[in-house]
Amino acid sequence: MAYSTSSPAGQTVQEIINSLPGLMAVAVVDVQSGMALASHSNTPSLNPETAAAYNTEVVKQKQKAMAALKLAGEKIEDILMTLSNQLHLIRLAEDGKKFIYLVVNARDTNLAIARDVMRQGAELLK
Repeated sequence: MAYSTSSPAGQTVQEIINSLPGLMAVAVVDVQSGMALASHSNTPSLNPETAAAYNTEVVKQKQKAMAALKLAGEKIEDILMTLSNQLHLIRLAEDGKKFIYLVVNARDTNLAIARDVMRQGAELLK
Protein backbone atom coordinates (compact mmCIF):
# COMPACT_ATOMS: atom_id res chain seq x y z
CA MET A 1 0.00 0.00 0.00
CA ALA A 2 1.69 3.21 -1.20
CA TYR A 3 -0.60 5.87 0.18
CA SER A 4 -1.78 7.62 3.29
CA THR A 5 -5.43 8.53 3.73
CA SER A 6 -4.36 11.89 5.20
CA SER A 7 -3.87 13.32 1.68
CA PRO A 8 -6.56 13.96 -0.96
CA ALA A 9 -4.74 11.54 -3.30
CA GLY A 10 -4.70 8.81 -0.65
CA GLN A 11 -8.35 9.41 0.19
CA THR A 12 -9.20 9.10 -3.51
CA VAL A 13 -7.33 5.80 -3.81
CA GLN A 14 -9.09 4.46 -0.70
CA GLU A 15 -12.53 5.49 -2.01
CA ILE A 16 -11.86 3.76 -5.33
CA ILE A 17 -10.68 0.59 -3.55
CA ASN A 18 -13.86 0.66 -1.45
CA SER A 19 -16.06 1.16 -4.53
CA LEU A 20 -14.32 -1.32 -6.86
CA PRO A 21 -13.03 -4.16 -4.67
CA GLY A 22 -12.06 -6.21 -7.73
CA LEU A 23 -9.71 -3.61 -9.15
CA MET A 24 -6.24 -4.65 -10.23
CA ALA A 25 -4.42 -1.34 -9.63
CA VAL A 26 -5.06 2.35 -9.07
CA ALA A 27 -2.90 5.47 -8.83
CA VAL A 28 -3.36 9.21 -8.49
CA VAL A 29 -0.71 10.84 -10.65
CA ASP A 30 0.79 14.32 -10.95
CA VAL A 31 0.68 15.27 -14.66
CA GLN A 32 3.70 17.58 -14.46
CA SER A 33 6.14 15.08 -12.95
CA GLY A 34 4.55 11.72 -13.78
CA MET A 35 4.94 10.68 -10.16
CA ALA A 36 2.27 8.66 -8.38
CA LEU A 37 0.99 10.65 -5.40
CA ALA A 38 -0.82 7.58 -4.08
CA SER A 39 -1.16 4.07 -5.47
CA HIS A 40 -2.30 0.54 -4.75
CA SER A 41 -2.06 -2.77 -6.61
CA ASN A 42 -3.81 -6.08 -6.02
CA THR A 43 -1.70 -7.64 -8.77
CA PRO A 44 1.98 -8.20 -7.91
CA SER A 45 3.09 -8.01 -11.55
CA LEU A 46 1.37 -4.63 -12.09
CA ASN A 47 3.38 -1.71 -10.71
CA PRO A 48 1.14 1.39 -10.69
CA GLU A 49 4.10 3.75 -10.16
CA THR A 50 5.76 2.56 -13.37
CA ALA A 51 2.45 2.71 -15.21
CA ALA A 52 1.91 6.24 -13.88
CA ALA A 53 5.09 7.49 -15.51
CA TYR A 54 4.28 5.98 -18.90
CA ASN A 55 0.64 7.04 -18.83
CA THR A 56 1.67 10.60 -18.07
CA GLU A 57 3.21 10.59 -21.54
CA VAL A 58 -0.10 9.32 -22.99
CA VAL A 59 -1.90 12.28 -21.40
CA LYS A 60 0.71 14.81 -22.53
CA GLN A 61 0.73 13.50 -26.10
CA LYS A 62 -3.06 13.63 -26.30
CA GLN A 63 -2.98 17.21 -25.02
CA LYS A 64 -0.42 18.08 -27.73
CA ALA A 65 -2.57 16.43 -30.39
CA MET A 66 -5.60 18.40 -29.25
CA ALA A 67 -3.61 21.64 -29.42
CA ALA A 68 -2.34 20.78 -32.92
CA LEU A 69 -5.91 20.09 -34.01
CA LYS A 70 -7.00 23.39 -32.46
CA LEU A 71 -9.75 21.73 -30.43
CA ALA A 72 -10.54 24.93 -28.52
CA GLY A 73 -13.02 24.52 -25.70
CA GLU A 74 -12.41 20.78 -25.43
CA LYS A 75 -10.72 19.01 -22.55
CA ILE A 76 -9.88 15.40 -21.87
CA GLU A 77 -12.32 13.76 -19.48
CA ASP A 78 -11.04 10.21 -19.71
CA ILE A 79 -8.96 7.87 -21.84
CA LEU A 80 -9.76 4.17 -22.24
CA MET A 81 -7.30 1.51 -23.35
CA THR A 82 -8.85 -1.89 -23.94
CA LEU A 83 -6.51 -4.87 -23.68
CA SER A 84 -7.38 -8.53 -24.16
CA ASN A 85 -8.27 -9.08 -20.51
CA GLN A 86 -7.91 -5.66 -18.89
CA LEU A 87 -9.31 -2.16 -19.08
CA HIS A 88 -6.92 0.69 -18.39
CA LEU A 89 -8.64 3.99 -17.69
CA ILE A 90 -7.29 7.48 -17.14
CA ARG A 91 -9.49 10.22 -15.68
CA LEU A 92 -8.19 13.77 -15.43
CA ALA A 93 -9.06 15.97 -12.47
CA GLU A 94 -11.00 19.14 -13.19
CA ASP A 95 -7.88 21.32 -13.10
CA GLY A 96 -5.94 18.93 -15.38
CA LYS A 97 -3.01 18.77 -12.94
CA LYS A 98 -3.66 15.22 -11.72
CA PHE A 99 -5.19 12.08 -13.10
CA ILE A 100 -6.47 8.79 -11.81
CA TYR A 101 -5.11 5.66 -13.45
CA LEU A 102 -7.20 2.53 -12.98
CA VAL A 103 -6.76 -1.07 -14.13
CA VAL A 104 -9.61 -3.56 -13.90
CA ASN A 105 -10.35 -7.02 -15.26
CA ALA A 106 -12.36 -6.55 -18.46
CA ARG A 107 -14.55 -9.57 -17.80
CA ASP A 108 -15.38 -8.82 -14.17
CA THR A 109 -15.96 -5.06 -14.26
CA ASN A 110 -18.75 -2.99 -15.71
CA LEU A 111 -17.12 -0.15 -17.66
CA ALA A 112 -19.89 2.33 -16.84
CA ILE A 113 -19.50 1.67 -13.12
CA ALA A 114 -15.70 1.99 -13.31
CA ARG A 115 -16.02 5.30 -15.16
CA ASP A 116 -18.52 6.62 -12.60
CA VAL A 117 -16.27 5.60 -9.69
CA MET A 118 -13.39 7.43 -11.37
CA ARG A 119 -15.54 10.52 -11.96
CA GLN A 120 -16.43 10.58 -8.26
CA GLY A 121 -12.76 10.06 -7.35
CA ALA A 122 -11.70 12.97 -9.56
CA GLU A 123 -14.12 15.22 -7.66
CA LEU A 124 -12.22 14.41 -4.46
CA LEU A 125 -9.05 15.81 -6.05
CA LYS A 126 -10.48 19.34 -6.42
